Amino acid sequence: MNEQDNRRNNDVVQSTLEKQEALQSQTNGADILNQLVKPEVQEALTKLADHLPKLAEMTALLTKFYDVARQAAGDRVLVQDTLGAIREVVKPMEATVKHLASAAIEARERAEREEAAIGLFGMLGLLKDPELQRMLRFGQAYLAILGERRN
Repeated sequence: MNEQDNRRNNDVVQSTLEKQEALQSQTNGADILNQLVKPEVQEALTKLADHLPKLAEMTALLTKFYDVARQAAGDRVLVQDTLGAIREVVKPMEATVKHLASAAIEARERAEREEAAIGLFGMLGLLKDPELQRMLRFGQAYLAILGERRN
């Protein structure tokens, strides 16, 4: 008797679950139909349909790119070679960046310690500095190149 009661209970629970799923499915279907009736949704669907050929082409390209990237990521030799090439490019730049950063930090510290005002004669004296002359020539050449390229 106990086993029969368990089966009946299981059948009732199963039946209730199936009814709930059917009701949920009907509710979801009604929600979808309500959404499809809205003009902005219809307009969006029309635009989407117009762009389907482009989307299909983009999807095909992205799939190819994904396949190539996945294959390349699995190739340890290619990954190591790529990392080595990146390191070779970055290594020389690293020293230059460190040099420029340390010079900028040192210049900031010196400028903070110095309290004297730079007057007109001080500016004229700075014009004789070889580094300033080099930077001014660089700036002049750079601006000339930009002007030529604009024309």
